[in-house]
Amino acid sequence: MEVPTVQSTEDVPVEIYPEPKQSDIKDSENQLHTPKLKEKSSSESVKKVSKVLIPNATAPPNGTSTSGAPKRKTEAKSGIDSGSNETRSRLTKPTMSSTLRTSGAGPVTRRSSTGGLPEKQPIAITKQQSGDVGKKPSSLATEPLRKSLPEIRKSSVSSTGAKLTTKPSMSEARKSVPISSVAKTPRTPTSSDSSKQDSSKKSLVRSSQTSISSIKKISSPSLDSTGSSSSIRKSVAKGSPLSTRSPTISSGSKSGSLSTSLDRSSNLSGRRKVGTPDSRDSRLIMLPHVEVKASDDMFVYLRDNLLSTLDGIEVLKRVKVLDLSFNDFKGPGFEPLENCKALQQLYLAGNQITSLKSLPELPNLEFLSVAQNKLKSLSMASQPRLQVLAASKNKISTLKGFPYLPALEHLRLEENPILKMSHLEAASILLVGQTLKKFNDRDLSREEIALAKRYPSNTALCIRGGWDLCRPDQAVDSTFKFLLEQWKEQLPSGYLLKKACVDKPFVEDACCCHFEFVKDTTESSDSELDLKYQWFIGERTPSNFTPISGASREIYFPKRDDTGRILKVECIPVLGDVEYPAIFAISSPVSPGTGIPKVVKIDVHGELVEGNIIRGYAEVAWCGGTPGKGVASWLRRRWNGSPVVIAGAEEEEYQLILDDIDSCLVYMYTPVTEEGAKGEPQYAITDYVKAAPPSVSNVQIIGDAVEENTIRGIGKYFGGKEGPSTFEWLREDKDTGEFTLVLTGTNEYALTKEDVGRQLAFVYTPVNFEGQEGKSISAVSQIVKQAPPRVTNAKIIGELKEGSKVTVTGIVTGGTEASSRVQWFKTSSSTFESENGLETLSTSKIAKAFRIPLGAVGKYLVAKFTPMTPDGEAGEPAYVISETAIETLPPSLNFLSITGDYSEGGVLTASYGYIGGHEGKSIYNWYLHEVENETGALVPEVSGLLQYRIPKDAIGKFISFSCTPVRNDGTVGEPRTCTGQERVRPGTPRLLSLQIIGTAVEGTTLNVEKKYWGGEEGESIYRWFRTSSNGTHDEIGGATSSSYMLCVDDIGFFISVSCEPIRSDWARGPIVLSEQVGPIVPGPPTCQSLEFHGSLVEGAQLSFVASYSGGVKGDCLYEWFRVKSNGHNEKLHVGESLDLTFDEVGDCVVLVYTPVRADGLKGCPKTVISSPVAPGEPLGVELVIPDCCEGQEVTPETKYFGGREGVGKYIWFRTKDKLTESALIELSNNCDNVDICGQALTYTPSLEDVGSYLALYWLPTRSDGEHGMPLISISESPVIPALPIVSSVRVKKLSLSTYLGEGEYFGGYEGASMFSWYRESDDGTIVLIGGANSKTYEVSDEDYNCRLLFGYTPVRSDSVVGELRLSEPSDIILPELPTIEMLALTGKAVEGVVLTALEVIPKSESQQHVWGKYKKEVKYQWFFSSETGSEKSFEPFPSQRSCSYKVRFEDIGRHLRCECFVTDVFGRSSEPAYAETSIILPGVPRMDKLEIEGRGFHTNLYAVRGIYSGGKEGKSRIQWLRSMVGSPDLISIPGETGRMYEANVDDVGYRLVAIYTPVRDDGVEGQPVSASTDPIAVEPDVLKEVKQKLDLGAVKFEALCDKDRSPKRVPGMGSLERRILEVNRKRIKVVKPGSKTSFPTTEIRGTYAPPFHVELFRNDQHRLRIVVDSENEVDLMVQTRHLRDVIVLVIRGLAQRFNSTSLNTLLKIDS
Repeated sequence: MEVPTVQSTEDVPVEIYPEPKQSDIKDSENQLHTPKLKEKSSSESVKKVSKVLIPNATAPPNGTSTSGAPKRKTEAKSGIDSGSNETRSRLTKPTMSSTLRTSGAGPVTRRSSTGGLPEKQPIAITKQQSGDVGKKPSSLATEPLRKSLPEIRKSSVSSTGAKLTTKPSMSEARKSVPISSVAKTPRTPTSSDSSKQDSSKKSLVRSSQTSISSIKKISSPSLDSTGSSSSIRKSVAKGSPLSTRSPTISSGSKSGSLSTSLDRSSNLSGRRKVGTPDSRDSRLIMLPHVEVKASDDMFVYLRDNLLSTLDGIEVLKRVKVLDLSFNDFKGPGFEPLENCKALQQLYLAGNQITSLKSLPELPNLEFLSVAQNKLKSLSMASQPRLQVLAASKNKISTLKGFPYLPALEHLRLEENPILKMSHLEAASILLVGQTLKKFNDRDLSREEIALAKRYPSNTALCIRGGWDLCRPDQAVDSTFKFLLEQWKEQLPSGYLLKKACVDKPFVEDACCCHFEFVKDTTESSDSELDLKYQWFIGERTPSNFTPISGASREIYFPKRDDTGRILKVECIPVLGDVEYPAIFAISSPVSPGTGIPKVVKIDVHGELVEGNIIRGYAEVAWCGGTPGKGVASWLRRRWNGSPVVIAGAEEEEYQLILDDIDSCLVYMYTPVTEEGAKGEPQYAITDYVKAAPPSVSNVQIIGDAVEENTIRGIGKYFGGKEGPSTFEWLREDKDTGEFTLVLTGTNEYALTKEDVGRQLAFVYTPVNFEGQEGKSISAVSQIVKQAPPRVTNAKIIGELKEGSKVTVTGIVTGGTEASSRVQWFKTSSSTFESENGLETLSTSKIAKAFRIPLGAVGKYLVAKFTPMTPDGEAGEPAYVISETAIETLPPSLNFLSITGDYSEGGVLTASYGYIGGHEGKSIYNWYLHEVENETGALVPEVSGLLQYRIPKDAIGKFISFSCTPVRNDGTVGEPRTCTGQERVRPGTPRLLSLQIIGTAVEGTTLNVEKKYWGGEEGESIYRWFRTSSNGTHDEIGGATSSSYMLCVDDIGFFISVSCEPIRSDWARGPIVLSEQVGPIVPGPPTCQSLEFHGSLVEGAQLSFVASYSGGVKGDCLYEWFRVKSNGHNEKLHVGESLDLTFDEVGDCVVLVYTPVRADGLKGCPKTVISSPVAPGEPLGVELVIPDCCEGQEVTPETKYFGGREGVGKYIWFRTKDKLTESALIELSNNCDNVDICGQALTYTPSLEDVGSYLALYWLPTRSDGEHGMPLISISESPVIPALPIVSSVRVKKLSLSTYLGEGEYFGGYEGASMFSWYRESDDGTIVLIGGANSKTYEVSDEDYNCRLLFGYTPVRSDSVVGELRLSEPSDIILPELPTIEMLALTGKAVEGVVLTALEVIPKSESQQHVWGKYKKEVKYQWFFSSETGSEKSFEPFPSQRSCSYKVRFEDIGRHLRCECFVTDVFGRSSEPAYAETSIILPGVPRMDKLEIEGRGFHTNLYAVRGIYSGGKEGKSRIQWLRSMVGSPDLISIPGETGRMYEANVDDVGYRLVAIYTPVRDDGVEGQPVSASTDPIAVEPDVLKEVKQKLDLGAVKFEALCDKDRSPKRVPGMGSLERRILEVNRKRIKVVKPGSKTSFPTTEIRGTYAPPFHVELFRNDQHRLRIVVDSENEVDLMVQTRHLRDVIVLVIRGLAQRFNSTSLNTLLKIDS
């Protein structure tokens, strides 16, 4: 950034230094900047001016302003005369001294702090009139001047002679320099006339007497010295030793200082002496010592000195601007700046700095200038807020180590060797990111921005590592090779890295990293390479990466917050136990998700066995969408078929059923977001489902256990396809109670006389289709009863009317009839079906006569006759129904009465007897009468009720009740009224209840709660009583109200109250005494403090100390609880102490102490909780080794104490002799010389251990690793050998006729073991084969259809014989293979017909037997013919494998063939049989699923679509028609017979109908079918325009008229003339417009009355014809179809809306 040179009109150059703050780029409207002006001398040497120091007045530094913005410089061009340096003024009317105006000094170029080149011309400042001295700037100043007012810069001299400065000298200084007006801001010093007041607040600058005496000899630096004075914006503290060139400290406080300029007229001669050696020697070579206030901001300027170290700068913790330009810094040594956290701008230009690596991270640094140094790179710490970096005029040749600068906006690298690098600007964009706006003071090039986007995402990291930028198309390979070169020393030996990249990331989508290692064939490595991953998230540039918690897989799903940021994944190779340094890959910025979810992984879990529940799992990437519930479905796939959807299986879980056996299941999942976006469905296929072992459940016997009945045994079979399951019936023996077999092979049993009095058992043995048997289940029946009696010829005798008596009769057979029972029912049906639909009229009775009740009217009567024998046995009931329905009588009442107490509160009940059919809603009313015989007043609230509770209002009145009978069919009978015989009396006053409410505790208030009855209550009387424990009853004086407060005197007594009810007429009721309350007790018992007593260690006893108050202490309650990990309390113990056990270790103990008084009253419980219980020291209490046997696992008996037991140390020893305890301890201490046989808790002795003793060394260990004292134990007896056994006994087939028996022996040393062979038949019978006693066996004829078993009897060397073990049966010796004699086809060889294949079984006895017993499955395959030349060949259908096949269109003209073969249960297949059809003929033509496609507007195209069948389609006929909505009539559209139809305005409001007549290519016609659309609507754009014009009611259109209608005319020959079409609500007219020689004429005028209509031309979308009548019509043309449609719809709309003209008329359609 440059510091521009500002010149006055009198050739006095002045430097403007903007505010040292970045806000100079954006000027604030309410803040004025105050830049300083600096003179420049034309002489080559720098001059000085002697000056008196103004105490406490701030002297602004050279080249700085008080606001802290970056500096700009404009260097003067060489060779320009001093008199020619005037430029156009951009700032007008500055405040300047007369001395400055009369100076003849020429411009001197000031050194820049940014190293920028001069690009802008100097800014000239015009002089101010002499009359403005001492005044504020004129209001005529321009806007730039208001924002940056210049102020004359003054030099400062450090001196302790502040006391020598008098008031006249101060006033002289004020007179010589005008005062500049400055806005008061926190960063800008404010000029005022109160400098004395400000001076008293600042510290005085003191120095030695030597400095004072030399003021006159050594003058201070001149204002025009190039950066020779340094300043610090803060007043220097007292006693600070300063040199003769002390820096100035300016404060940034609001009060500010008086900015003035000294009179330079007396100093002009001294300026020529600036170039002397004295001036150079006066520059600083070290930082001055200053004291500052920590609360103020500071701007420190130390430019143009000889500083080479920053020691002491750390005290300036509040410094915001630090200018160290043009000193002698070489670097490193910038570490002291680490304390300057508030630093915003740092100027280091013009030094000898070679490296910035020691520059610390400054969190607030916004501007950094390192121009004109000797830097070779910009390697430094990260600067998070740096916005401007000026590094011009250095020796930078590389971007290696470029820092992380996330806020950088301006980067300047002019005059550096690195400028030779191609596309340096693109590399800078890659390193900085999107914040970079300017490069080398120019806006970024679009080409370079586009070029930077073509590089891979890891380019910036590689550039920082030293990679040279190459072409974008080579960058991917080049950067990978660069990184690979860096990683080659840290990669696992024997492996080569071939790939390291990351997929393009999308939000919530799977982003996969790819690290591909290839094993080097030249090196051998036994270990497999494992890879670990860790994902990181960075900023929008590949930097500042932070690890993502939990992201340690190969795949990562970016979150929504990751959008636009860079991902990094680190891969750690692991070879064996060695972890190698991580390598990495960088992604492109995370893009927003597509919103379409994806299934990343899908699987099915669960055991594939019938009856089990399996579950589908789908891992979904939602890709930015809201997670929703996906669509799941299950499909079943046979081994030879396609997947079929399982109905109802739409959840994630599915239970396997019988149909799934031998099938694969397909789990299909379609992810769906909440927004409705569907992803691609994915599926997972399982293995084949296996059948469960056969079993049966719910075995029971159904049917009545009665003689001559048949009962059935049933059960629910499970376990694959059921085979020949076996059934057995057993009968109970009355004497022994045992069951004997009576029937097999069937599940039905007919009960006989022999079964009477006994129970039967049913045994169900499940067998599956493969012959495997399951567990048998049985069920026992009830005791079989003798057959019951029966009834025949039952009849109903009597008159079938309401109230009549009828009788049921019948003939009883089956023993002597005793007290048979009859029950009566009613029904609406004239026929009897079952008792379930009957309604009960009576209970079951002995009497056979029955009086017909009212409820039976209109119903049929049913009698249930149950015969009974003398011993009480009931027979099967007989039912008889009446021939006709019960007739009814007219509605009437046979009686009416009122019962009840005629007093207040009494309940009166009305009773009546109704006859005459089913009663409907009879009418009930109650009345009140003042006089008995007068008309009463209706009581509406009890209308319709039979009961009436007498209220107070009825006292002294008569009451009557009226009832009007109503039948359910609405017939109304004669009403009747009943009147009470006496007036209503009031009730006697009394209390219904009386009780005391309140707590029997001293100080509480007791209240009376009562219920009064008996007229209006008066002033009832209350009396309170106190009763002692001995029964003494005393009245409490003065307690006569309904409430009473308990006092001290009541403690220990009982309290009661009495009340005498009094009515308002002073009638008194009986006195009622309440129950006693008490005794009155004092306050509740309380526990004041509670704490534990004892040690909180496992095994210790824990007690407590508690303090009690609240009466005599009783048996208090102590409850101990343990606080579990889930926060719940578990009760442990009730008592005064608790023994801590292992269960409490690590948990807290809670004691709940409930204080109880001696009288049993409990207080509020108090709780105390302990710290966690510590475990005890680990201790092995007991170690015992049981008897040991070869092959049997030995588990020692151990007892452990001391917290949770961890993994202890166990060592098993083998010894020939039984050792003593001391020898065992010595043995354990010398483990290297003993035979160790195991190091686990359990040990299984082997053959080597037989005869030896086993010893165990145990080191008890707690779960936290703490060890206890070891224990060692030895077995009581040596290890004994195991009993001889043999395992894995099997039969091995050597040849077709030779088999070998094998087995594995165990149990000591084997002796002369014995061998045998067995034959197993189909029924499971195993027979020993005589003479077969060797390991080999030769098959004989008797072995066919049987299985062979090998028997192995182990014999130990000491002649101990083990148990015989048989092998698994061998394969069956197979019988003859089943065959098919021939194959036949049923059905015609016509398209659409289903053909069925039937196989013919050979009639031989052997084949019939094989088919009946061993056939497993018949399989089919269909083929179609394909003629090649003269030969006919067949090709298979890929999915046609059933016995039936439906002939398709493609089969016409072909021959079909079906192949069939049979497989037996042994898995063998027969030779295939074939059947072939004649040539396939076409079927009857038909059209299915006909529909019309189209959008529904009048401008759209419509097409018919359907599925044709019936041979090759010929010229099928299509006719388009219109149909009015709601009308069955169809209107033909002439000429529209194609498959597509273009709609027009004539179709608006109609449905389009297409009639399709299918025709085969040979002319055969099928049945016509039709399809229709919804009513055609107007296209929206047309509709909107038509509505607007219809609302207007009158519209004009321009059209063209064809005068010449002759067909021989040539089109386009000028025969069209302009016409105006005027349309309104009543009429229409066509007007020929006038010309210069003629007036407008109306050619056609008419109303909308018929036969008016508008016609269209289908072959011309621009023409229309308006027909008013037979003589008046006109053809018009318009420019577009859109306009034609608008005109037609407007005309028809006006005609229909205002003239009621039908649409058919407007279309010229006969209705």
